[in-house]
Order: sequence, then structure tokens, then C-alpha cells
Amino acid sequence: MTALLLVPLLLPFAVQPLAGRALDRLGPVAALWALTLTAIVLAGASVSALGALVLTGLLKLPLFAALGELVRPLPTPSDLLVLPAAAAATGVLTVSVLTILRSALCQLRAFRSARVQAERSPTAGDLCVIDSPHPDAYALPGRPNRIVVTTAMLRTLGPAEREALFAHERAHNAGSHHRFLVAAELAEHCHPGLRRVRGAIQLAAERAADEAAAAAVGDRHLTARAIARAALAAQAWRSTRPDFASAATTGPVPQRVAALLASPEARPRTASWIALLLAACTAVSACAAVTGVITFHHEVEVAQGEAPR
Repeated sequence: MTALLLVPLLLPFAVQPLAGRALDRLGPVAALWALTLTAIVLAGASVSALGALVLTGLLKLPLFAALGELVRPLPTPSDLLVLPAAAAATGVLTVSVLTILRSALCQLRAFRSARVQAERSPTAGDLCVIDSPHPDAYALPGRPNRIVVTTAMLRTLGPAEREALFAHERAHNAGSHHRFLVAAELAEHCHPGLRRVRGAIQLAAERAADEAAAAAVGDRHLTARAIARAALAAQAWRSTRPDFASAATTGPVPQRVAALLASPEARPRTASWIALLLAACTAVSACAAVTGVITFHHEVEVAQGEAPR
């Protein structure tokens, strides 16, 4: 059982190289969905495995064994292995919960501040213009969705470039990309091995919006120029927007610009293999976690005298 529970804890590290290749081999939208679903399942499996390890360690203690109505010792490997693993799992889960709570509070404050600022500023349709000397533009989810842009950013771009930028941000809102970014951040807090996957998800969201903007304005070079100019203007100032409020100025802008300037080509045949490898890692992790938890439950029943050995 203990060996099975280690599989979901190790697989996220194996997925890291695949995350970097997924966007190159899959389309931006396909990569966004594939990587996000992979991150969610891997994070859930790792949390389940950690929880089972914590409970295993607790039931090794006389007090919790009595509370669990165990009539015989829990059939597990040596305590020299189980107890340190349970202690480590407890520490990891505690840190994960604390970081999630801290991040949630920070993001909630930033979101409320951004919504209040948007509601107090002039609007035209879904466009909200904030008077600020700092160039910034981002997609703000909510009811209704808003495209927030500062006066400094408007002065930086020409009319056609503004339309490309607005199309990019509208694509973020239309695709509900904030949901993918929230899921990616939660997954990273659950397992540090998913940090690179989160970065790939963020890039996939930006690339998906880039392609949608290029299709909307009908000019890939114009879209690339607008993104590059907006990013150069905004690099000297750190935005106070929430992390899940997507912006055209985030991520590896040179890589995104290069992708827009390159001629669209059919995805290589290895795309299917990347997708299959991601699916295989996800399935193995989920199966190992489920099997480990079921095995743990059976061992508890055996220790309670409710099931045969």
C-alpha cells in the first residue's frame, strides 16, 4: 500500500518535461485543456496519497488506534518507514493548506480592488478605461466580464494595435481562461512538481488568446506587434491585478511573438504521442491513488476485525 501511494507523489515530476513539449506539439486550446486536466488529476491523486499516509501514521498511535476501534495492529510495513512518511506527509499537507489560504486571500483582495476600480471608471460596452500613468491591460472576469485598460496603455498603442489588444483580452474572457489559471495555481500548491505545468498552462492560455486575436483582426503581424509594444510598455511596472486576470503582457512574450510571426503549420505527428503520454501519466497516478486508498481502507477493516486478512 505504501509503495502504491508513492506513485502519485513521484509522477508529477515525470510530467514536467511533457508540459514543456505539449504546447509545441498540440494546439494552444488543446494543450490548455490537456495540461489543466492533467494538473487537476495529478494534484488530487497526490493529496489523496498524502492523506492516506497521514491516516496510516495516526492509526499507528495508541490514542488514534483506540478511536479507530482497531483490535489488532494495522498491517503495514515497519514503523521506521511508516511514521517518518506520515510525519512528512502531514508537514506537506499543512504547508499546502496554508499557502492555498494565503494565496486565496491575496487574490480575493486583489480581485475586489480591481472590480471596485473598474466600477468607478468610465466604460464602453465591456471596455473599462482607468486613468493611470502606468500602462496596463487585462481581462477581468466577473458579472459582467470587463476588459480593463489604462490611459497610459491607450496612448502607447495605435488604433489598430488597440483593437488587437482588446481582441486578445476578449478571447481570455470568452474562453474563461481564469478558471484554468485558478486550477493551475491550486494544483501547484498541492504539489511542487506541478510548478512547470502551471507555467505551461499560463502560456497555453496566452497563446490561445493570441491566436483568437489574430483571427479576429485578420493580421498576425499586427497582433504580434501590439503584444510586443504593450509588453515593452508594461515591463517597468508591476500590475496589481489578480494573477488569474489574464493579460497580453504576461508570459514569455518573445516566444509568443515568434509563434504569431511563424506561418501556421500542421501539428507534427508526435502530437498524439504527447497526448497519450499525458493521459497515461494521469491514469497511472489516479489508479495508484485509488488502489492505495482502497487498500488502506481494507487494512483498516482487517485491523478492526471486520474483514479477513
